[in-house]
Amino acid sequence: MAVAKQRTVRAIARSRLTSKSQATVPLAVRKKLNLKPGDTVIFEEAEAGAIRIRKAEALELEFLSALEGTLSEWNSANDDRAYRDL
Repeated sequence: MAVAKQRTVRAIARSRLTSKSQATVPLAVRKKLNLKPGDTVIFEEAEAGAIRIRKAEALELEFLSALEGTLSEWNSANDDRAYRDL
């Protein structure tokens, strides 16, 4: 019977949300991900509901940019009011 290998997870930094739900990406994380001002990050849901953050790759940014123009149905003042507190 094979035993599943446990993944070690350790915190390397922390950040606090502002009243606008914004957070600063700590220096240790920016260095590890090689993030520079203006870079885009992707949040991914991993196993057991954990969330991962990573730097977006150029191809992903092209895809997201092309997709953005097709989502205008969600771009209204009513939507802004309905979802602004999320």
